[in-house]
Amino acid sequence: VQLQASGGGLVQAGGSLRLSCAASGPTRRSYGLGWFRQAPGKKREFVALFGWSRGSTYYSDSVKGRFTISRDNAKIAVVLQMNNLKPEDTAVYFCAATNKRPAAGLEIDNLDQYDYWGQGTLVTVSS
Repeated sequence: VQLQASGGGLVQAGGSLRLSCAASGPTRRSYGLGWFRQAPGKKREFVALFGWSRGSTYYSDSVKGRFTISRDNAKIAVVLQMNNLKPEDTAVYFCAATNKRPAAGLEIDNLDQYDYWGQGTLVTVSS
């Protein structure tokens, strides 16, 4: 599975950005596609996950209510709509795919449980 992320950029606090992650290859086994982010000097952290089978969505507490993850029906991709951005959202955002399911014990915020990673895309929020 190959993942291609796009859509980062520079925005002022309170603004919006839209990230996209497109998947190709043997995606049939994949449970879901999501996003992690890593700020300078910090560990990579979970942001959001979209589960293909039921359209389930999961968010970290830090982005809940501001970010929305959804499927791009035109292709095998997810979109992360980020609204009301804050300077603390500044990070490199990585898309990731997992083959493990919640019913099988998936820890959605555990990056070790994601099988495929895309390249990062930088999001910078100025104050």
